[in-house]
Amino acid sequence: MQVNPKRRQKSRTFTGKRFGLLALMAVSALLLSSVAVAQTSVAQGSIQGTVTDPTGAVVAGANITIENRDTGQVVTTTTSSSGTYNSGGLIPSDYVVRVEAKGFKTSEVPVTVQVTVTSSGNVRLEFGQGSIVVEVQGTTVAVNAEQATVQGVLTADQIDKLPIDGRNFLDLAQLEPGVQIQDGAVFDPTKAGYSSISINGVYGRTPRIELDGLDISDEAVGTTTQNVGMGSIEEFNISRSSLDLSTELTSAGAVNVATRSGTNAFHGQGFCNFRDRRAGVADFPGGVDSYYQRNNFGGRFGGPIWKDKLFFFMDAERMKQAGLESLVVAPPFNALTGAWGSPFFDTETTGKLDWQATKNIHIFYRFTYNWNRSAANFGLGYSIYDNTDNTPSDAVGVDYTKGSWSHTVRFGYLKFHNQIVDGTKGGSFYNPLPEDGVWFTDINFWFGPNLLAPQGTFQSNKQIKYDASKVWRSHIFRFGANSNRIEGEGFGASFSIAPVLYSLSSCPNCPVAGSASNPLNYPLLAAQLGNGQGYFTEKPGFGLPAGGTADWRFQWYVGDSWKIQPNFTLTYGLRYNRDTGRTDSDLAPIPCSQLSASIVATGEAPCSGSSQLLAQFGNTPGLGNSVRQPDTNYGPQVGFAWDPFKNGKTAIRAGVGIYYENSIFNNTLFDRPAKLATGLFAAHPILSCPPAIPTPTVGSVSFAFTPTQSVTAVNGVDLATGVCNQPLFVAGPLVADPSRAVILMNNP
Repeated sequence: MQVNPKRRQKSRTFTGKRFGLLALMAVSALLLSSVAVAQTSVAQGSIQGTVTDPTGAVVAGANITIENRDTGQVVTTTTSSSGTYNSGGLIPSDYVVRVEAKGFKTSEVPVTVQVTVTSSGNVRLEFGQGSIVVEVQGTTVAVNAEQATVQGVLTADQIDKLPIDGRNFLDLAQLEPGVQIQDGAVFDPTKAGYSSISINGVYGRTPRIELDGLDISDEAVGTTTQNVGMGSIEEFNISRSSLDLSTELTSAGAVNVATRSGTNAFHGQGFCNFRDRRAGVADFPGGVDSYYQRNNFGGRFGGPIWKDKLFFFMDAERMKQAGLESLVVAPPFNALTGAWGSPFFDTETTGKLDWQATKNIHIFYRFTYNWNRSAANFGLGYSIYDNTDNTPSDAVGVDYTKGSWSHTVRFGYLKFHNQIVDGTKGGSFYNPLPEDGVWFTDINFWFGPNLLAPQGTFQSNKQIKYDASKVWRSHIFRFGANSNRIEGEGFGASFSIAPVLYSLSSCPNCPVAGSASNPLNYPLLAAQLGNGQGYFTEKPGFGLPAGGTADWRFQWYVGDSWKIQPNFTLTYGLRYNRDTGRTDSDLAPIPCSQLSASIVATGEAPCSGSSQLLAQFGNTPGLGNSVRQPDTNYGPQVGFAWDPFKNGKTAIRAGVGIYYENSIFNNTLFDRPAKLATGLFAAHPILSCPPAIPTPTVGSVSFAFTPTQSVTAVNGVDLATGVCNQPLFVAGPLVADPSRAVILMNNP
C-alpha cells in the first residue's frame, strides 16, 4: 500500500476560543492543572503506545503517521519526551501506524481500532537508515493492556457471519461472559418486540445503550427505544465493569454501538432469511402444533461520493413474522386450549454521510428509523393488545484532531412513540362476549377487553456531548461534558373501554348455571371500570393536557491515563452526574399526621419517632420532609492495566470506583397522583357484589367482596338479583350496557 511520506508537525497552540462550548472548556481548564484520564470515548476508539529503541530506551520526537486503510484518512503526531503518543479519536477500522525517527529504520505496524477500546501501538525501532521500511506483522493473539475497563467487542465480521435468530442486534452480546438476553416485554408491555441484556446478573432495565456515542435508552421502563439493523453495525462494545469515565449514567454496564461508514470502495450485501416450524419451532406448549413463519430480508450499500473526502452508506431491513401463539388452559376450561394470532413486523433503516472536511476534521450525519408492530397478551389467556412503536433519530458528529489535542462533539435528537390498543375485539380466538377476551389463572378469570388499552408513551432526547484529550509526556489528560434534555409523556386509561368481569374457576360454593367447562356459566362476583383518564402527573407534555415528565441530565468527567511504564497504565479520574425530574422534590412535604388516622388519634407530634409510628412505618429518617433532589453525585474511580510479560498476551486489570444508577421515570411517576389533590388521574371503580353466596376459599386464600355500590336498580334491573351473582352470560351484557356504567363511576 502507499504510505504518505514523512511530514513534519509544526507545534501550534490550541485556543479554546475556536469552539462554542465555552462553559465546558472552562470546567476542563480548571481541572487540567491537577487531574486527567484515558483517551477513548464511547463513540470511537484510539491508538496509544510508546516508541523505544532496541535497548528499551524511549524515543522522543519520532514522527507518527496513522492511516485508515479504508478511507485514506491520515492522522499525524509526534512522540512526547517520554516516547509516548496518542492518535486521538478514530472511527473503528484497520489502520497502519508508520513511525519515523532519525537514525532508525522506518517501521509500519498494522493496528485494528475498535469502538471504546484504546488499542496498543507500542513500536520498537531498529537502528539504520530511515529509507529502509520494516513491516511489522500484527500478532494473532493480543489483549488490551491499556485500559482497566473489563469489556469485549463484537466485530463486523462476527455480526455478518454468525447465525442470529431474528437478527436482533443485542443477541450477539451473549457471546461475552456474564451477559444474558432479556425479553423487553418482561419489563413492560410497551416493550414487546424489544430486548435488553443482563450483565453480571444485574437486571436488564438500566444498562446504558448508545448509538454512535448518543443515548438511545428507554427512560420510562428501561431497555432501548429502537432496534438497530444488524447490517448497519460496524461493531459494538459491551462494558461490564470498571466503566470508562465517558460512559453515561449507569452502574449495570453499557452497550456502545458504532454504525458503518462508506469507504473508497463500493460494498454491498443483500439477504433473505426464512424460517418456519419445520426449522425447530414445532415444540409448542401442550403439544399444540401452531402455525409459524418468519421472513427477514434487506440489504446495505455504501461507497465514495468523492474519493478520500465524502462517503455514503445506507441499510434497510425488514422482519415479517406471522404465527399463532399457543395457549394451554387448565381444567375445567381445558377445552378452550388453542392459539391466538401473534404477528410481529419490524422495519429498520439507516442512512449516513461521512465527510473528511480537512486532514484534521471529520464530520458525519446519520438518520435512523425504526417502526414495529406486534400483538401480545397480558396475563394468561385470550386478552390481547396491539403494540406499535415509531422511533426516528438524528445524529451529527464532529471530530477534530491536531497535534496532541483531540476533540469530539455529538449532537443528537430522538423521539420515541409507543401506542397500545385493544386487540380482543373481532379476534378469531375465544371471544364469547362483545369486545371481550378472557384471562385465566389457576383459580380465577376475567372477561373484558385488554385492561392495558388505550395507552401511549412518548420520549424525546435532545443531547449534546463533548469529549476531549490532551497528550502531555506520559499522560493522556481527558475531560468532557454531556447535556441531555429528556422529556416523557405517559397515558394509560386502563379498564376504560368496557367493564372487566370477575369470577372464580375454583369455587366449590359458587352456583354454575350449566356445564362447568364453560366460563360463561359462572357467577359475576365483581366488575371494574376505568374513569377514562389515564395521566399520572399534572404537567402537560407532547400536546397532551397532563402526564408529562421532564429531566435535565448533566454530566462531566475529568481524569488521567498515566503510562508509568510501557506495560503499565494507571487511570484515575472524577465523574459527576445530575438528573432532575426523577423525584417529587418540587412537591410540598406530606405531614406525618396525614399518613395514618391512628397517629392523629394518639395526639403525638408528627414524625415523633414514637413506638406506634415506628411500628407502622419502620425507622424512617426524614419521614415527613420534602424529597431531596440529589445534586452531589460525584464518582471518583481508579484502575490499572498491566502486561506483566510485555508480550501483549497477558493483562491484569483492576479498578474501583463509585458509580450511579439511573432511576427510570416509572419509579416516581405513579407516586405523584397520591400526593396531589386534583388532576386528570386514572381511577378504577369496582362493583363488588354482596356475598349472597358463602365466601369462597381456595387453599389458604379467602375471597371476600365488600359492596361498594348503593344503587339497587337501574332501568328496572335489580342489581342483587339481575346482575350480582348471576351467570356471566346474563350479567355480562347488562354490566357492559353504557347506562349501567354510571353505577360503577358513582360508587368507587
